[in-house]
Amino acid sequence: MGLTMRELCPKLLGDTAAGDAYAIPAVDSGPAKECAGDAAPAARASHDFAWYALSVKHQHERAIEAALTYKGFEALAPVYRSRRRWSDRIKQIELPLFAGYVFCRFCRDAKARVLDTPAISRVVGFGGQPAAVPDVEIEAIRAVVNSGQPARPWPRLHPGDRVRLERGPLRGIEGVLLKEKDAVELIVSVELLQRSVAVQIDAGSVMPVRSAQQRR
Repeated sequence: MGLTMRELCPKLLGDTAAGDAYAIPAVDSGPAKECAGDAAPAARASHDFAWYALSVKHQHERAIEAALTYKGFEALAPVYRSRRRWSDRIKQIELPLFAGYVFCRFCRDAKARVLDTPAISRVVGFGGQPAAVPDVEIEAIRAVVNSGQPARPWPRLHPGDRVRLERGPLRGIEGVLLKEKDAVELIVSVELLQRSVAVQIDAGSVMPVRSAQQRR
């Protein structure tokens, strides 16, 4: 059974005995307050204040966003609306745009305070060091969500990736993605003849094909 909001934010929900670790820093808390996002820009810069991506437990994105916000941090778990068909009806539900991740703005001195939030496993980074997410990318995500336009997660594809067409007259066909000037094409091959055919496609109709090794 997943963690509840009471477990993530016990003090917020009135459990004062268990919630001391989640209390919002006091006004005069110094560096802790600065790291939580309330400091002036100069103080933020001096503490490496930036956005980071947090790897979190599945289906806990919104609860963790609320828990981090309660602790005084600026957090973001963007969602999109998706139509799901049930046995007797079609229902619109909210799903995370970045499943398994929550963005949070803090300085590196506050890393431990962030990670002691239940259901957060790590700060995404390289070589054991947290990697900051550029502000411009966070603002772009917010602009997309606030625009009211339909949005959905999308895999990052590169020329040479093996993909499958998901809709249109060629639905179900697999091939290699090719970018040729302003056109996107699918390369379909006959391996025996060592020959290929290129067909122009709508880039929005393809999905990546995972290899057998990736599926394992």
